[in-house]
Amino acid sequence: QLQLVESGGGLVQPGGSLRLSCAASGFALDHYAIGWFRQAPGKEREDISCISRIGNAIDNLGSRFFISRDNAKNTVYLQINSLEPEDTAVYYCAADLEGGPSCTNGRIMSAFFGSWGQGTQVTVSS
Repeated sequence: QLQLVESGGGLVQPGGSLRLSCAASGFALDHYAIGWFRQAPGKEREDISCISRIGNAIDNLGSRFFISRDNAKNTVYLQINSLEPEDTAVYYCAADLEGGPSCTNGRIMSAFFGSWGQGTQVTVSS
């Protein structure tokens, strides 16, 4: 059974940091591109980062966000530093299981990410 499960979210004060996890089961995630996305209520989904099957990373929102992969744990991480209230959202990971150009040539092509987790809530507040 293919599954992606996000974890690591929670309530954090402004200026804090989080490392979110995206654990895969049923497939080896180092064979596919993995992306991180977020969506706040009433707002469109944002592309954050992706990592290609060969380990090349794209960070769309700047240096506060850093994507990495642990092949032994079959897990992709998203490190978020200097959290701001505007970062409050549900954070999702997704996989491109079809082998499309989802994380190539310096661009995140979100339409090619077809397999999604249920998300983890990040709330940044005092």
